[in-house]
Amino acid sequence: MLEFYAAKFRTEIAVQFAYRGGIAIWLLGLVMAPLISLVVWTTVARENGGSAGGFSAGEYAAYFLAVMLVNNLTFTWVMYEMEWRVKNGLFSPMLLRPMHPIHNDVVQNLTFKLLTLVALLPIAAALALAFDAEFETGAWDVLAFGPVIIGAMALRFLCEWTIGLAAFWITRTSTLNTLYGTVVAFLAGLIAPLSLFPEPVRIAAAILPFRWMVAFPANVLLGRVSGAGLLIGIGVQLVWLAIAFAAMRWTWRRGASRYSAVGA
Repeated sequence: MLEFYAAKFRTEIAVQFAYRGGIAIWLLGLVMAPLISLVVWTTVARENGGSAGGFSAGEYAAYFLAVMLVNNLTFTWVMYEMEWRVKNGLFSPMLLRPMHPIHNDVVQNLTFKLLTLVALLPIAAALALAFDAEFETGAWDVLAFGPVIIGAMALRFLCEWTIGLAAFWITRTSTLNTLYGTVVAFLAGLIAPLSLFPEPVRIAAAILPFRWMVAFPANVLLGRVSGAGLLIGIGVQLVWLAIAFAAMRWTWRRGASRYSAVGA
């Protein structure tokens, strides 16, 4: 397995470098969405005397820059490719390989994150200076962020890989993907901090896995989660990871058993 990952990483790095323009476009999309929210909410705060919803303009800037980083580290595109793979018979060679197809997607996802992170960090630093972001991050927060972001990455990847498998049953998955993306935007804290939403939305966000993919690690990085809250959050991540892993295995077995190659 280690030899496979090492070889695949080398190959994927070369492939990613061959499509530098595509990476730049994806990176632009990952930067623009939180940047728009950052501009909107910092403007609202300044227009209301320096704060809105319990956040100052600088705190909004820090939050959305943290979300920008976390979203880049957890973002996947695999569910958008599943329909194409099923329709064009691209799962056929994957099923003949000794490795589960998910390992190939894991490596592709990690290499993309590695390359885009190199460009994203200086962009985030420049935006933090431009918008006077107010960070309260300490050394302990950075240490806690490590296991939390790993859990968030794994959780989001498993959830979206499983949702992508709906392509085995549904001819067009674009509507399902759009619905999922909309739910994530709101309940993961991408549009606004979850504390600004009505209580029913906050309760739903606490129960469902989306908050633990983005908002939770972002707040850990900002130094807004510690002690019992941190332990509870990691515990919830682990529970959802177990559920997502079980759902992925169950869905994959049934989907692969009914798969028949079509297309070119």
